Amino acid sequence: MKRVGFQMKVRQEVIPEYKEWHRKVWPEMLDALRRHGWGNYSLFMRPDGLMFGYVEVADSFQASLDGMAGEEINTKWQELMAPYFEIPEGSFADQNMIELEEVFHLD
Repeated sequence: MKRVGFQMKVRQEVIPEYKEWHRKVWPEMLDALRRHGWGNYSLFMRPDGLMFGYVEVADSFQASLDGMAGEEINTKWQELMAPYFEIPEGSFADQNMIELEEVFHLD
């Protein structure tokens, strides 16, 4: 198991709507995340939309991202979520996650 932290940025004017979608994530999306080793997954957000994510993955973060890339439900979710993020036009949020180096852990 590997602990992963990552960063993304939600456009400030759509934060309430973004949060609403995450109160009702599609069950098929949750199942796909679990199938591809996404465990103990959390998102944290500052008021300006800067977001920190934490996930524990079975193998590597890239392997978990690659697994999700092959899921049709993930493509639909990424298309829905793309307008909420400060990312290049035509890309998906999960292609723009900035992985952070773990520098300390207290077990």
